[in-house]
Amino acid sequence: MLLYWILLPIVWPLIHILWRIQVIGRENIPKDRAHVIASNHLSDLDPVYILDCIFSWKRYTILAKQELFRNPLIGWFLSCMGAVPIDRGKGDMGTIDQVTEKCKNGTPILIFPEGTRSKTGELGTLKSGAFLIAGNADADMVPCRIIYDTPDHRMHLFCRMRICFGTPIPAAEMKVEDPRRSVPKLRALRSRLKEELERLYEQNKFQ
Repeated sequence: MLLYWILLPIVWPLIHILWRIQVIGRENIPKDRAHVIASNHLSDLDPVYILDCIFSWKRYTILAKQELFRNPLIGWFLSCMGAVPIDRGKGDMGTIDQVTEKCKNGTPILIFPEGTRSKTGELGTLKSGAFLIAGNADADMVPCRIIYDTPDHRMHLFCRMRICFGTPIPAAEMKVEDPRRSVPKLRALRSRLKEELERLYEQNKFQ
């Protein structure tokens, strides 16, 4: 855990040398309570960019696909940054429950609801795990949109990017009180988050 506070100040200047990053809406991130940041996913470095922009001494827990941990160096670095592996293909409720408990105890969460990187820059299908964590942990959800100023909408060295944080979705609106209505409720929440992420793109895209 100590390595997190050592690595973050080292990574910060390096990132700002290699990329030109503009942060929009940082004030939307709650400061006095746990929350879930739900972001689109374009690069394996997305978690580093987001944590760099927040630059909080409160350590986030990041949900990262299990495949990334197969590389020992990347796995070590991600673990230092607070990442935990999730098996995307098997409905890994054990990890979801573990992360939910952390969030209940005050740990903020960073999650990528698409579950994998977009190859086109467009949003993919959103999964429900982020809403289960936020709803069960009584945590607000902060939409986050990463936008690259590149022809293919993907990350390239020295490119410009914007990291945009939207208005939080209140925790109360994500609670599923009646399990019989969980499917339509989660479907509506996925649609709401997608609309918010698309709105952030339209308002902040490079011209």
